[in-house]
Amino acid sequence: MTDKNKGARGASAFIVEKGMQGFTFGKKEKKMGIRASVTCELVFDNCRVPKENILGKEGMGFIVAMKTLDQSRIGVGAQGLGVAQGAFEEAVKFAKTRIQFEKPIISFQAIQHMIADMAIEIEAARALIYSVARFIDSGAKDITKPSAMAKTFATDIGMKVTTNALQVMGGSGYMRDYPVEKMMRDAKILQIYEGTNQIQRNVICQNLIKEFSRMK
Repeated sequence: MTDKNKGARGASAFIVEKGMQGFTFGKKEKKMGIRASVTCELVFDNCRVPKENILGKEGMGFIVAMKTLDQSRIGVGAQGLGVAQGAFEEAVKFAKTRIQFEKPIISFQAIQHMIADMAIEIEAARALIYSVARFIDSGAKDITKPSAMAKTFATDIGMKVTTNALQVMGGSGYMRDYPVEKMMRDAKILQIYEGTNQIQRNVICQNLIKEFSRMK
């Protein structure tokens, strides 16, 4: 906060580089998923940052942060799509080879319906992600709502599909011998970081309210 009297308008963004005086790291966190990504606390103790390291202009920090999230949320949505596709493929492969009652379980209608639903949901998520990505690449300025929609829908699908893929695989899917249990653990964080999906729904609705207000 470069001006505490101005609230959000008093926030400024800076680049803080490793090795700067007063900037250290906390312990490496032990996470449920995405363990290949290192997560640790950032500690600022009388850290001094030169004014040349400011991002944008003074007082624009909140806007810098929000615009960054608008751009990054589509990437999180793409992660949700990717983990869903991977879990789906593993479930289909397993269902084709797992034999019960002298038949592969993919021949059972209950399994077929689950697999069909997963395929539908993945294609819907893919269509939304690609559509929003094209919109952003076109140079559109107002991307907050579509970016939030893509992130929310695709990551919810990522969680749902990984859960159902594990269900198709039964007890085997719960074991670390198969990758779906890891995919399920990895999928959960996608509904949380870059703004929880509950917050995304707030963002989407706030933008809809503005759009409908302009129609009067």
